[in-house]
Amino acid sequence: MYYGSSIKIGKTSEFLAPIALLSLFVFSAALTGFLIFGKPALMYIDGKKKEALSLLAYTLGFFSITTFITIILLVILSR
Repeated sequence: MYYGSSIKIGKTSEFLAPIALLSLFVFSAALTGFLIFGKPALMYIDGKKKEALSLLAYTLGFFSITTFITIILLVILSR
């Protein structure tokens, strides 16, 4: 957020840049939460509790492995 206001896209205000970045972060968190928890929640409500928890575990496992690999690549490539 500190350097976000230094990016000049047209004529922007230094006051609006942090607000825009926080709004983008909140939208991203809401969308990711919906994509990860939406289908398992619907399945759980429909009575498919075991399948819902399994889908949630696989989704979170895949997401954590992808995140871990991305962090490792960032560390390796930053050297």
